[in-house]
Amino acid sequence: MARVAFLGLGVMGFPMAGHLAAAGHEVAVYNRTAAKAEDWVARHGGRAAPTPAEAALGAAFVMACVGNDDDLRAVCTGESGAFAGMEAGAVFVDHTTVSAMVTKEMAALAETRDIGFVDAPVSGGQAGAEGGQLVIMCGGSEAAYGKAEPVMAAYAKLSRLMGASGAGQLTKMVNQICIAGLVQGLSEGLHFAEKAGLDGRAVVEVIGGGAAGSWQMTNRCQTMLEDEFDHGFAVDWMRKDLAICLATAERTGASLPVTALVDQFYKDVQNLGGGRWDTSSLIRRLRTMG
Repeated sequence: MARVAFLGLGVMGFPMAGHLAAAGHEVAVYNRTAAKAEDWVARHGGRAAPTPAEAALGAAFVMACVGNDDDLRAVCTGESGAFAGMEAGAVFVDHTTVSAMVTKEMAALAETRDIGFVDAPVSGGQAGAEGGQLVIMCGGSEAAYGKAEPVMAAYAKLSRLMGASGAGQLTKMVNQICIAGLVQGLSEGLHFAEKAGLDGRAVVEVIGGGAAGSWQMTNRCQTMLEDEFDHGFAVDWMRKDLAICLATAERTGASLPVTALVDQFYKDVQNLGGGRWDTSSLIRRLRTMG
């Protein structure tokens, strides 16, 4: 078992850190809102730290799951940042979905301090975090990944090293690009079924076992048909992720016409007041339009 710090206790980080404690690791936690860290300690033990640096003191591994590029820089750098508290040979594992650019920036800074750095964005949403069934896409050195993989196993059903620093984030971008198109297609299909007078549940039962089947269909069709979107991955987060995808595509020369269109559809959902709705709320937009 290892001494571990976990930075960021949102809907993903809170249960992920809990799995580390349940696995027997000695866990220190930091959260920008200190009350949430104290709540975590009350439930799981361990200790709460006032800064990332103090959480990282003596830790062999520091995990982070924060909001965006700027949040990652804030918890890594400066006198109160995690890097200031980490010892040579320790490994920083970033579970935040951020740009590959900031990943490479932080990895290079970590290297100057002899700290390993693994970019390790996750897929599986809140349910996957709570159930310890996340898929983790990683970038970094084989040595750093090899050290971190057994620790990440506390909340992962699958993790894989995809390449050098940034490769994990690039793989997560592929994940989000695919999801955007799938959810829009599913929304249009269910909306069409409704307008055509078909029983949506019966339609899904028939087509779900064929080529049209997907995780989104299996796990989101019922709530989409019931017009319920108070669960899962929020539209605001998806737009943040798609902005990263589109900016990266512009730099690399990739063409993402469907992704760009669905991003604007999510903007429409935000304008409907649905920023915190699940991403499957794209069907609400279609219903509102017609």
